[in-house]
Amino acid sequence: SIDASSTITRSQGKAAAGIIVVHNHPSGDPTPSAEDHAVTRQLVAAGRLLDVPVYDHVVIAGDRFVSFATAGLL
Repeated sequence: SIDASSTITRSQGKAAAGIIVVHNHPSGDPTPSAEDHAVTRQLVAAGRLLDVPVYDHVVIAGDRFVSFATAGLL
């Protein structure tokens, strides 16, 4: 689980212009889970408040991936 506020705050400390979140699904299925969607919503909301945009959230599984940005899910 990710603490959205802490993640965004840490990115500010690094002078990040924005963030891209990437993680893997060892199951081999890159379909975003309900928790992936919830965390992404929290990150986007925290990023808006603190002026650190979330450019993408990518879920990798084997040789496949899902990009929230490409899929219009951000």
